Parts: sequence; structure tokens; C-alpha cells
Amino acid sequence: MKKTLIGLTLLTAVVSSSAATKNSVSSSVDEHKNLKAFPMAAKDFSRTVIVLPHKERKEEKNYSVELIVGKVIKTDGVNLFGMNTSLKAMPLKGWGFTFYNMQGNDSVRSTMMAPAADQPKVDKFVGGKPLKIRYNSRIPIVIYTPEGFEVRYRIWKSTADFKKATK
Repeated sequence: MKKTLIGLTLLTAVVSSSAATKNSVSSSVDEHKNLKAFPMAAKDFSRTVIVLPHKERKEEKNYSVELIVGKVIKTDGVNLFGMNTSLKAMPLKGWGFTFYNMQGNDSVRSTMMAPAADQPKVDKFVGGKPLKIRYNSRIPIVIYTPEGFEVRYRIWKSTADFKKATK
């Protein structure tokens, strides 16, 4: 099925050594009625909350959300980089909701092409294995990561109809 990227929205986890700010979320997120079910982040972890734009239930089947966890690092601008991170879906017992825990660490892998000697270093977001989940605007997406990691996401939309494949 052909999918069309309808928007790329970046959400950076609040990363701070201050315990007072490590669980910060925007005021609109604070007001989400289902957020109270999710615990605050443990020590040395951050909680990222994504509240999706409202869609009617019949519309949601045509949307999905792609999540990725990583860091902005200095790269050589030539090689392809990846991180050893992924997200694991976990049930929130007693609520019927799902939250996501980051798995892995900040080890970075890359191709090994030799950049030019004068190639400048560039800051680039390097992520791990993306996770695609179904779109549900009634429940916030809650992700727990070690401090220092960012969560980024994008919303995908597919066409409502399926095309018939030819033989």
C-alpha cells in the first residue's frame, strides 16, 4: 500500500540534570485526561508524552505513527549512522493502555567511507530502529528513555482504498 508522509513533527524529550524539569511536559499535555494513568519517569530517565491531533475513529485507520529514539551527535557528513536503540511496547497494568520503554544503548554504528580531509563535522540526529504504531488520538503516547535521548515521530497517512495488484 502506498503511503504518503503527511507531516514530520519533532518532539524532543526534556533532558536536564535537574529533577524538577526531567518530567516536564507542555501544559496542553498536562491536561490530557488519560495521562494520570502513566507514572512519572524513574531516576535518570525522562518521560516523553505525545498527544496526537484529534481524528474521528473512522479516520484513524488510515493513519499511523512512527517513533524513533536517538541523539544528536557530530557526524562526518558522509557516512550513514545508526544507534543501537529500539522501543518495546509495555502494557500499563489495570488500564489497558500501552507505554514504550527504550531498549539498547548509545553505541553508534556507521558505514566506513573515508570523508575528505576538509569535510566539516555536522550535527545530525542519529536514531535506532523505528517503531510504527496505530494512530489513536484518545490516548497519549508515553515513552520512557534514559536521560540524554530524544524521541522523534512522524505521522503517516495512507489512502483509504486498496489498489488491485495485477498478475
